Amino acid sequence: MKKEWVWLVALSFCIVLIIPWSVLRWQKEKVISEDVQIRVLMPNGGVTKSPLEEYLVGVVAAEMPAEFEAEALKAQAVAARTYAARRLSSSNQQDCGYDVDTTVQTQAWLSDAQMRGKWGWLNYWRYRGKIQKAVTETRGMVLVANGEYIEAYYHSSSGRKPTERSEEVWSSPRPYLQNVSSGEENLQRYIKSFSYTPQELYKKLGIMKSAASFTLGDFQILEKTAVGRAKTVRVLGKVYPATQLRKLLGLSSTDIEWVVQPERLTITTYGNGHAVGMSQWGANDLAKGNKKVEEILVHYYPGTKLMMLGHKQ
Repeated sequence: MKKEWVWLVALSFCIVLIIPWSVLRWQKEKVISEDVQIRVLMPNGGVTKSPLEEYLVGVVAAEMPAEFEAEALKAQAVAARTYAARRLSSSNQQDCGYDVDTTVQTQAWLSDAQMRGKWGWLNYWRYRGKIQKAVTETRGMVLVANGEYIEAYYHSSSGRKPTERSEEVWSSPRPYLQNVSSGEENLQRYIKSFSYTPQELYKKLGIMKSAASFTLGDFQILEKTAVGRAKTVRVLGKVYPATQLRKLLGLSSTDIEWVVQPERLTITTYGNGHAVGMSQWGANDLAKGNKKVEEILVHYYPGTKLMMLGHKQ
């Protein structure tokens, strides 16, 4: 009789406390994951509505190698969620009809079919589950500064230099996008050479006149950022912002060295990406050093706070 009484008390405890707690938790997660919808412009021109948390799985799969450490994947999930939240809170829905696309113009994104094609059937289940876990374990978490979702920029690798201040890349200062150490262990990870004949360079720059042999003065860095990347460059007598030249020539970064020969210009780049915000390879190296997601994010976005989506104060 005494044993039955103990079981009855235990069962009552479950009914009164545990079950309502579980229901409340489920409802909270359901609101976060299902009530927030994001409109995605698909490659075929159609627009698909997706729950934000589901969309983020495709973003993390596209933007960061699935082999990375769990804490790095979590940092990527938070950065991507913050970027999407800022788009959702500021986009003019009547003008464009969508919030994000599936390219680097906003955030890259992969469908399940594309994930299977990228990883193969066997790795698909392992990697998708790993990424899903990173998204789920950071559910609803976003970065906030001064009551606003931050511009959570990220890039592949800062290379041999610290990250860049936003105003030296896009002319718009952000207190949380500053020069910080890359966090990367292998500073020589991304080194790539690009070579152009006079004809090739003239074509890439849209110069219509006949190509002439190069002279030493045909390529010069006029101004550098505080950490030493190119900021303005003169090429064939015309001055370009380094960010524009990077796009025109297809360069990996603006941390460059060059060699001019009469019939060939060779440019060597270090790092991969615009170098603003979080270095993804750096985040992975920090995670390997036992840094948690919160520590990784505060390193790359100093002065920001982690908060739940919808609560910016």
